[in-house]
Amino acid sequence: MNSIKRSVKLPMKLSAMVLAAFAAFAAGCGGGGDVESAASADTLAGAAAVSTSTNSAANVVTGTEVTVPFSKAMNAATIGVTLQDSAGSKVPGTVSMNADNTQATFTPSVSALAADTTYTATVGAEAKTADGAMLLTPIVVTLKTKPTPSTGQAPVRLGAAGTFALLTKSGITNVFASVINGDVGASPITGAAIGLSCAEVRKGTVYSVDAAGPLPCRVSNATLLTSAVGAMELAYTDAAGRANPNFTELGGGEIGGLTLVPGLYKWGTGVSISRNVTLSGGPNDVWIFQIAGPMTQANATRVTLAGGAQA
Repeated sequence: MNSIKRSVKLPMKLSAMVLAAFAAFAAGCGGGGDVESAASADTLAGAAAVSTSTNSAANVVTGTEVTVPFSKAMNAATIGVTLQDSAGSKVPGTVSMNADNTQATFTPSVSALAADTTYTATVGAEAKTADGAMLLTPIVVTLKTKPTPSTGQAPVRLGAAGTFALLTKSGITNVFASVINGDVGASPITGAAIGLSCAEVRKGTVYSVDAAGPLPCRVSNATLLTSAVGAMELAYTDAAGRANPNFTELGGGEIGGLTLVPGLYKWGTGVSISRNVTLSGGPNDVWIFQIAGPMTQANATRVTLAGGAQA
């Protein structure tokens, strides 16, 4: 066996959390060379806490990925990464290698790691380089997640629909007197289906595809409405297609009185808001509600944004 060489360098990858490790390899009978990895457990111990989730290019949210870079090409068939919390519970997931087999990535199959929790990642001793160098001992490093959940949900881009408080293809029913801040529009249905008065639209414009609609505030602009409805449909397809919900059937469909952290929420039923609800998070956080049935909000209740959350 050749001598062992260890590395204690730690580059942090900004686009995703890097949970790196140092590798101690010895040359096998038919292979040669020491192998360096990118980091040490001691260095990582002083790193900042990481998010509980990350978001892929396909808008699929999973628990934060773990990447382990190596200084030499590895035998991909021998690379295994396990991730478990301080209680010994393992996180399910998959391991993949990059094109030149110099980096392993562990992707949890759960939507989020637990908040304020210490995790241990291990690269098994069975790992080998492409030319046969063997790992003497497993690589073990740790990380801790932030105290509050972060889902990594990408924003739903509203485009031309972004200025609308109410935008419909089939009409609006209303009990006077509502207070609406934002544009209102209906398309392709006639403006006669906009059941609002001008006084109820405090900030914004009422758009119609034709000469019908509430007067004197109604503005006819079929071209704008066609563009806005198209953008709305794209936004709906995006939000409805998001996978791996962070919360499923929360409250059995009754969310009155709750404070909701950012994330993807999904119900197979309708949802009721019997009391005030708070959405608490930062200015760049995202909440998505996938609801199979109707959403019913009781009279005189509010949905309040807290912590800098934005509409």
